[in-house]
Amino acid sequence: MADDLSLDLEELRHLHTIAKRPRVVSLISSEIRSLEKLSKDSVPQTPTPIAVSSSVAKLPINSGIVYTPLPGFSWDQDNDKVKIYISLEGIVEEKVEADYKQLSIDIKIHDVKGKNYRFAIPKLNKEIVPEKCKLLVKPTRAVITLYKASKGNWLDLQLKEDKLKPGLDKERDPMAGIMDLMKNMYDEGDDEMKRTIAKAWTDARTGKTADPLKGFP
Repeated sequence: MADDLSLDLEELRHLHTIAKRPRVVSLISSEIRSLEKLSKDSVPQTPTPIAVSSSVAKLPINSGIVYTPLPGFSWDQDNDKVKIYISLEGIVEEKVEADYKQLSIDIKIHDVKGKNYRFAIPKLNKEIVPEKCKLLVKPTRAVITLYKASKGNWLDLQLKEDKLKPGLDKERDPMAGIMDLMKNMYDEGDDEMKRTIAKAWTDARTGKTADPLKGFP
């Protein structure tokens, strides 16, 4: 797949040099950026494992501190806020770090009977109000209160990728993107560009070439 992406990028960059109309240039540039990102994402990355609750996503750790998985947590909500309950005996308030952002939280609990714990959600289901959020430490548990930016019910704590991009395949087909691009270029292009695209399109459909971009100079 990496080889196909490289060939597609090469063809698109060539098209970029011959395109004249601003709209067409912008469309080609956008597709080039998309394929460059797809090419970069397709390179296997070595993940950095960390210990967090198995029910939430993992975040990279930039320090040398080792974190132990939390034994568990629960949560409930009302129209205005979400409460997360972490059951852990021996928490000391002065040794808890809480970082709240609009769409993420990161709670680090240090030195609990010689161990460190971390509770992190990198993509919350919906936005919160960081400055209003708080953490209450009790002898046997910690209670995290997240205030919702907009009232309503949350289906889950964490945003799922399929909710973020409904209807899209997890792996984008580069050729489908090129076909869409050619259609847009045809609609926006001048007469010469339309003739060139029409010929390439016809050759591809009649089997003269499997690659519609081969018809371009």
